[in-house]
Amino acid sequence: MLSLLRNKTVRDNAMQIGFVGGLVLLILIFIITARTNLEAQGMTSGFGFLNRATGWGVNFSLIEFTTSDTYFKVIWVGILNSMFLGAIALTIATFLGTLVGIMRVSGNKMAELIGTTFVEIFRNLPLLLQLFFWYSLLTSLPKPKQGISIFDVAFISGRGFYLPGLNVSGGYVFVVFLILVATISLALWLRMAKRFKRIPEVRKTMITRMLWLGFVVLTVVIFWLGRIPDTPLLNIPYLKGLNFRDGIRVSPELLACIIAISLYGAAYIGEIVRAGFNSVSKGQGEAGHALGLSPWQNFSRIKLPLAIRAVMPTLINQYVWLFKATTIGIAIGFVDFFMVISTSINQSGQTLELIAILMGGFLIINYSMAWVLNRVNDAIKLKGNQLRT
Repeated sequence: MLSLLRNKTVRDNAMQIGFVGGLVLLILIFIITARTNLEAQGMTSGFGFLNRATGWGVNFSLIEFTTSDTYFKVIWVGILNSMFLGAIALTIATFLGTLVGIMRVSGNKMAELIGTTFVEIFRNLPLLLQLFFWYSLLTSLPKPKQGISIFDVAFISGRGFYLPGLNVSGGYVFVVFLILVATISLALWLRMAKRFKRIPEVRKTMITRMLWLGFVVLTVVIFWLGRIPDTPLLNIPYLKGLNFRDGIRVSPELLACIIAISLYGAAYIGEIVRAGFNSVSKGQGEAGHALGLSPWQNFSRIKLPLAIRAVMPTLINQYVWLFKATTIGIAIGFVDFFMVISTSINQSGQTLELIAILMGGFLIINYSMAWVLNRVNDAIKLKGNQLRT
């Protein structure tokens, strides 16, 4: 026995087992205590409540939802709404941030001033304050009867933006979305994968164009097959009474969240992109000019790829943070994942279970996004020390 205690490996393993065992014991004590307290208050634990009807509705949903639907479905509605908001806001933030970053290193004094002003304003104002500002501005727009008309096919009012829509079933729209994701993934794979490096650039371009042409054709066919019977394919909004009918309504809550997160995220992404361009040495740009490359070729084939490689890890972290920022929608009544969970807690009293669902949902979404982007980073990063013997 004493010889075992003198063995460093045995002692280390025993300490690790004791530490893990202590954590497991604490968790078990926490679970038992929580269950006992819930039973004392006459509340049942578990996830059986997910099959009960909510009895309350939501003001924005990408899928059909009624008051008789279950807690499981309303949680799914919240997840879809958060992912929808995150996808739009992150895309706009990336585009604007990249543009701002390029402006700040362009060498043009006016462009640098505009980019710097944008960053200093939107980066230094609290995100929640920006959200309240844009929401107040959007709800102060004219009433529907005095709404702003855009060629009589789209309208702007204090109740939201009304845009032309498609009379297509939601399932078919989801299929088109999956095809779009698959098309983008295939196009990126064709450009980045090592196995396609020997394919001539002209052929890669032709294949990419064929992919997008196939996407357009499939989209038209699917939308036509999914058209709601006895309705036109295009659904144009029109004023009837005190409000607009038909079309797609973009609520002020959704639009305010998109604008606030996009501008706030663009300010940070702009600084990340600027740092990426500054990390590219001047000698590499000068080498491109010496080889006869035009300014655009020098930018797109030398500076931009190297800058993307440099900023990708930081950019991934920023994307994860921005998606978590979608929870600010609860402040103005946008039905996101966080708001659905909060309302469900108030209605059902299943606090621990719903908080666990909230934590697990964000963990899965953010980890999945980070995992995909990290795979992209692994594919484009420079391997080793780039020295040849």
